[in-house]
Amino acid sequence: MENDLTRTHETVLLHETVDGLEIKADDVVVDATLGGAGHFREALTKLGPKGVLVGIDADADALIRAQKVVDEIPAAERPTVRLVNGNFRDLGALLDAEGLTPTKVMFDLGWSAFHLTSGRGFSFKVDEPLLMTYGDPSESTTAGDLVNHLSESSLADLLWSLGEERFAKSIAKSVVLQRENAPIETTTQLVEAIGEGTPSWYQHRRIHPATKTFQALRIAANDELGALRDGLAAAIERVPAGGRIAVISFHSIEDRIVKVMFRDAVEAGKGSLVQRKPIVPSSEENTKNPRARSAKLRLYTSGPPAVKNRINLTSFPAYA
Repeated sequence: MENDLTRTHETVLLHETVDGLEIKADDVVVDATLGGAGHFREALTKLGPKGVLVGIDADADALIRAQKVVDEIPAAERPTVRLVNGNFRDLGALLDAEGLTPTKVMFDLGWSAFHLTSGRGFSFKVDEPLLMTYGDPSESTTAGDLVNHLSESSLADLLWSLGEERFAKSIAKSVVLQRENAPIETTTQLVEAIGEGTPSWYQHRRIHPATKTFQALRIAANDELGALRDGLAAAIERVPAGGRIAVISFHSIEDRIVKVMFRDAVEAGKGSLVQRKPIVPSSEENTKNPRARSAKLRLYTSGPPAVKNRINLTSFPAYA
């Protein structure tokens, strides 16, 4: 299927994220996950000619979309823009190569609608090669590699731990039985195996029965959790006092990692939470964009917490 660079993408928690970062005109802002370039576009409007905006994505098509957004603004009015084709797990090295210290960093851990038309097997509704890689599939493990080479027990563990799939064991057994006849090379073949490994009632719910299996394979093929830990750690270490980090997660495993890493940074005295609980989409946004329903935004600010002014009560006789 031909890539569709004009496909509509609804950016989740757009204003909550960019406003939460409190971007100033001369900031060095990093969009570590360009995707549909929604947050990137909004950040671009906040920066002036003295600012810097870095966009990172493993998918080269995302850089093309971002460049189109940049070209809409007159050169004299836009900040310095750097678009980098890479994985945000290498955030530290990428910034060091550019000689930049970021003051604001944002991560949108959701995958964009553009991936559904990329021809890489992200959608269980289209018959495509079973790849699920953001970058060059020849340079990484694909979903097909995992499905066809993992042992039954390892595959079941993967589906449970990364997809929280309740029928992980029976799906893994079905996949192994099917691949004994021929390799599972397409999304359609995998969906058929999932159907054989789940009860009929499971296939008539609002959520497609292949959803969690595809999620688990996508996360594993791209080592998304390892990339999150590496990229977020680099951001926490590099953002100077007063800087901010925003992370939007879409499932409990990601959110748990972000929550723990921010908590550890706070306990180590490196920064503080902008607010204790995550920000979630409004009912209006959920209605407009059902994909937003599972999103959680966490905001972190670097540096020691501000010391609040305290009244010395001993200076008042009544309290002495």
